[in-house]
Parts: sequence; C-alpha cells; structure tokens
Amino acid sequence: MAKFELKLPKMGESVAEATITSWLKEVGDTIEADEAVFEIATDKVDSEVPSEVDGVLVEKLFEVDDVVQVGQTIAVIEIDGDDDGETSSSEPIAQDTVSEPVAVAEVEKTVVAAQDTVAPIVSSGDRFYSPLVRNIAKQEGISQSELDTISGSGKDGRVTKHDILSYVEHRGTQPTPAKVATPEAPKVTPAQPVVADKKQESAPVIASGDDEIIEMTRMGKLIAHHMVESVQTSAHVQSFIEADVTKIWNWRKKVKDEFFKREGENLTFTPIFMEAVAKALRDFPMMNISLQGDTIVKKKHVNLGMAAALPDGNLIVPVIKDADQLNLVGMTKKVNDLATRARDNKLKPDDIQGGTYTVTNVGTFGSIMGTPIINQPQVGILALGAIRKVPAVVETPEGDFIGIRYRMFLSHSYDHRVVNGALGGQFVKAVKDYLEAWDSNREI
Repeated sequence: MAKFELKLPKMGESVAEATITSWLKEVGDTIEADEAVFEIATDKVDSEVPSEVDGVLVEKLFEVDDVVQVGQTIAVIEIDGDDDGETSSSEPIAQDTVSEPVAVAEVEKTVVAAQDTVAPIVSSGDRFYSPLVRNIAKQEGISQSELDTISGSGKDGRVTKHDILSYVEHRGTQPTPAKVATPEAPKVTPAQPVVADKKQESAPVIASGDDEIIEMTRMGKLIAHHMVESVQTSAHVQSFIEADVTKIWNWRKKVKDEFFKREGENLTFTPIFMEAVAKALRDFPMMNISLQGDTIVKKKHVNLGMAAALPDGNLIVPVIKDADQLNLVGMTKKVNDLATRARDNKLKPDDIQGGTYTVTNVGTFGSIMGTPIINQPQVGILALGAIRKVPAVVETPEGDFIGIRYRMFLSHSYDHRVVNGALGGQFVKAVKDYLEAWDSNREI
C-alpha cells in the first residue's frame, strides 16, 4: 500500500497560514477523492480542505487549533498501489517514462500538450481549486480563465471533481486554448513598518482573584496585529467635515417603502453614502492607490471595502467590486448581500479581497465622528458619523435663518506619506458636496 501526503493548499496570495478548526474524518475512515477531510480558518474566511485521492486516513499530524503553514503536510492517506518506499504528496511529481498500455501513453501526451499550452492552474483569492481539480484541468487542457467559468456545486461555490468531469463531458469539440505567453507579474517590495530598535515592553498586568481571564480569539489576535502594524506603517492624518443630509433623509423616507415592494430590499443610508464615495474616488484617483515600498500603485478599479460587524463582535471588511459602475439599486443589493453573509459567516475569500478604499459606519454605534485606522495597503478610510437632528443656519436668497436640519460628520483618515492635506481635504469635501447636492426628485 502506498501513502499520500495531504498538504495545506495555497488559499490566496495573502494567506500564508491557517488554523485547523475541525477534523471531518478520523483515523481509519475511508475517504473518496474530493471529499472534505478537515476545516480551516484563515484571517480571511473559513474553508474545507478536500482529498485528491481515494484511500484511508492513517495519520493526523496536527490537532484542532493548531496553526499550519501553506505547503505543510497535515495528514497521511493510505492508497491502493505498490509502495516503492517513498510517500506521494499533493505536489506535482515528475514521472519517468515507463512501458504502459497505449491508453496511458495517450494520457501522457495529453499532459505534455497541456503543459505546453496552458498556464499552471492556481487557487487565488477569486476561487479555490483542490489539487485533484487542478490536475484534471491540466490533463484536459483547460486554462485558468476557462476553469474560472465553471460553476461549482461544493461549499462556497467550490468546483468539485464531479463538476469538472461533467464540464469535460459536455465540452464537445471546443478548440484548445491557444498558446499564449504569460507575462511575469512585476515584483514589488511591500511597505516596511517603521519599528523601534528595541521592543517597548508593556507593563505587567496583575490579575486579582476576582478578575476573569479571557483568551483572545484567533480573529481578535489577527485584528490587533493588523491594527498595530498599520499604525506603525502609515503616517495617519485626519480631516473632518460636516455634511447636511436633510435632502437625503427626506428622499429616503419618501421612497423606501415603494423601493422595498419593488426590489425586495431595504434601502438604507449606506448604499447612498457608498455611491458618493465612489464618485469622489473617480474624481480624485490618487486616493485610490496603494504604496509598495517606494512605488505608488494607482488602482484601475474602484473597489470599496465596507466594514461589517460579525456575530462575535469582531469586524470584517467585505469588498464591493467596481463600485463606481453600480447604480443605486445595484449598490443597495450588493451592500445588503455582503452585510447578511458577513453576519451569517458565509463570506467567500473573494468577498474580502481586492479593496482599494474603505468606509466604516461608526454612526451605527451612536458615535458622531472617529479616527479610523487605515486598512493596509490602502491609503485612506472614511468614517461615517451618526445623523443628528440639529439647529443650523440655512442660507437662502431671501436671507439666513435657523432651521432644523439633519447633519453628520465625515472623518477621513489618510496616509500622509503619499496623501497631503490638500488632497485629503478635497476628497472628503467632494463626498460632502455629492451628499448635499442630492436630487430630491430622483427616481430609482
């Protein structure tokens, strides 16, 4: 009997490790190819890891709550076949030419042709592919772009063995993708955090007998680390501005019931604010950038991060892709969908990756303003304060008077290494102007 090493696959470019949250199979259990063996959690989302072979689980190398690195062997599966003294693994292994039946020779030719014409299939932030699915795609000459179009029936839309085999069966006589040169991605140096030469030791905390000791959650530890790292990396500066949103308040009150009947969605203030931020980012593209070492990366797409609360009290930032291309109906549906799936712990890896700017609504908790920490490697984040009914000076052609208005503060944190005060202030003022210029007769 031969043995197969099941390793932690790459889950995305920014994911280097994961925590085992549960074992779905125990030692001695029979496993089918593409069947989930254990579940993991990363600082992004949770996922299952499937086997790419049929066999029996004979050894578990890690326990629940252990942290493992990408590429580490997590389990050993016993498979049918001659044991040649070496253990198979989930990594591709070069094979020597052997004398086999004609059918096997044809398969080998197919593999060689696929290697010549198809770029390597990889899991990315968009989708996760098991080693088995990747191997089938390679043998069948399925390119990365073609594989990305296959609908998955597995957890979180994952493409299973059945899905890809069904696709191959109905693929017909589609031409094999032409050989194309895959340009090598430019290498960039990540921004290095500025740290002191010596670690500053915090004062020891002495707990008395009446105090409760609570262990931080894995997510809490990661958030704490990212927040400290961001403060050490970026030179945070804040600009504050107050916006009159009376027109928006009255307009939403007038159309929200009709909107719900027609679209089946609640029209909140969030998509309205997101629309204004997306427009401002289009006006000031140098806010839609990231800093990599000494290089500025100007983002082509406006992908808005939206801070959302999790059931355990932590926050996660799902991303609205190409937010500047959405109308208000589309923005509303996207905001509601991401918020619901965040609360239900059903976000996919792609839902929280690729953000270029972040918005957080501190007004949800009653705060009128805040000083949010930048979500690296972005260079700005906007905090939306609570909407308050206040007396204010109203300017009219007939003169000024005091009126009751709905107003809110916009708090803009930005990275002063690359965003100066003029740009940071102009951007948040543009958001204010879009909100105050709201068309009270707008139809959706």
